[in-house]
Amino acid sequence: MAKVKSLFNVEGTLGEVTFYKDQDGYKIRTKNGVSKERIMSDPAYARTRENLTEFGNTARSGKMLRRSIVSLMNDAKDNRVTSRLTQIMSKVKNEDLTSVRGQRNVATGILTAEGKAWLKGFNFNKRAILDAVLQSTYTLNTTTGEVSIADLVPIQQLAYPEGATHVEFSSGFLNLDFLTGDKDLQLSNLVNLPVDATVSTITLTPLGVPTGSGQNFYFLKAAFFQEINGVQYPLNNGAFNALQLLEVI
Repeated sequence: MAKVKSLFNVEGTLGEVTFYKDQDGYKIRTKNGVSKERIMSDPAYARTRENLTEFGNTARSGKMLRRSIVSLMNDAKDNRVTSRLTQIMSKVKNEDLTSVRGQRNVATGILTAEGKAWLKGFNFNKRAILDAVLQSTYTLNTTTGEVSIADLVPIQQLAYPEGATHVEFSSGFLNLDFLTGDKDLQLSNLVNLPVDATVSTITLTPLGVPTGSGQNFYFLKAAFFQEINGVQYPLNNGAFNALQLLEVI
């Protein structure tokens, strides 16, 4: 994939070359001479069709997870979270060692310890990695979904962005079935603290235990605010908010 360096920003097709723009700038590529119809019918492209089917499954599975936690992720994500999560889902799919080629899927791969391990620790905002933002230990009760942070001193144990006056912690407990799409997300209480030297113990308890036949997913979020005249405003539209998938069971 080549990048275009020119005085002019060009988009479109010229002969066998296509100029286009993505989030990294202007690029150039050759046209694909194989029609969609041939790819979908020619025996020579059987492997390609299998790859397309499996890619479609991983993309749908990533979308399923993102939509299941949209209330948490809405202000704690980067502009490449979709592609990053799809890449991880592809690795989960590869742990499906029972389905035939072309039918390997995330719903089967996630049943394995290896499949779960790929998702564990995923950060939805690469600009704010939770383990770098929260420099304190926390505990997770996988039965209730409760997350506890003991003796937190925000000004010492948080890598907070410039301008932040407050931090807000929350958690989520999700049951998601990648096969059926059934989901149940239980959110915790919110704990809002000033970024100062006060010692606080934080307990985040989901409203309930989610029901369902899928896997359990546990999330922890830290969001930053700036207080002006007694009102807290999201800091830089959430650019520094952290959200991590702590565990998958």
